[in-house]
Amino acid sequence: MTVIEDRHSDTWSDENLLIVCAVEGYAHRHNITTQETLKLFKEYDVARAIRNCYNTLHTQDIDETVYFAEDYIEARIK
Repeated sequence: MTVIEDRHSDTWSDENLLIVCAVEGYAHRHNITTQETLKLFKEYDVARAIRNCYNTLHTQDIDETVYFAEDYIEARIK
């Protein structure tokens, strides 16, 4: 594995961890199951949006990522 591939792997893992935290936080805030949250995240492609904003979101409190997901979904529902 090259250094570039290794860095990408680490970033990908960090992005996935942020998405998992967002799913759990969203489910908890909305009193729904993780499965229901995953369905919403898939329907509105929230994971891609979190990955696209990872450089900013990973520097914030995890609640900010949950708020981001809420805003992102709400904007697509309207």
